[in-house]
Amino acid sequence: MNISGLQKMTLLDYPEKIAATVFTGGCNFRCPFCHNASLVLNSGKVQNISEEEFFNFLIKRKGLLDGVCISGGEPLLQKEISKFISKIKSLGFLVKLDTNGSFSSKLKELVGNGLIDYVAMDIKNSPAGYAKTAGTTEEVLSKINESTAFLLADHVEYEFRTTVVKDFHTKEDLIAIGKWLQGAKRYFIQHFVDSGDLIQPGLRGVEKAELAAFADIVREYVPSVQIRGI
Repeated sequence: MNISGLQKMTLLDYPEKIAATVFTGGCNFRCPFCHNASLVLNSGKVQNISEEEFFNFLIKRKGLLDGVCISGGEPLLQKEISKFISKIKSLGFLVKLDTNGSFSSKLKELVGNGLIDYVAMDIKNSPAGYAKTAGTTEEVLSKINESTAFLLADHVEYEFRTTVVKDFHTKEDLIAIGKWLQGAKRYFIQHFVDSGDLIQPGLRGVEKAELAAFADIVREYVPSVQIRGI
């Protein structure tokens, strides 16, 4: 496992749980607004945390933490992800997975094996703008569609989320996303903040009032919409 970072406690990453967040290196997307660019572009240069160190930490937190969030990068790129999650689960922790949804078969496998308790899937943009926004090719959309359909079928607790960037997202995009995710349990519109570690510097966030207007638009299709990060 390529463990490139560890946040020892978070009250935000796993809804209603106290958790630690582990970050894996590497990603198959190149989203210009990615706030973990160093994990995506230079994952081999980031000082890794050994699995032994991570699990020693986790054992000491038994009874103090409810779960572990696995984020990235894209965690499903990791060849040892199933074994890694199995070991976390064996210690009695819940597991939340953050994913871009492009590895639909792996997502289904992990959920089917009871290894995932909560999935947060990024919806980068409307289908028409997806490839450009994610820095990838149109072919990935078939896998994204498989993952969204799987989650909408309610096999596991989940949320969808979109980080809204002024340079990439329009009212029309949010309408298209709402129609795409119609009936979803939870959808979060996330406020973009420049972390200083972006793939494409100089991008702009959207003001609170405009985010609220976007949320109202999406609520016509997905009743449970919240704004995160403001």
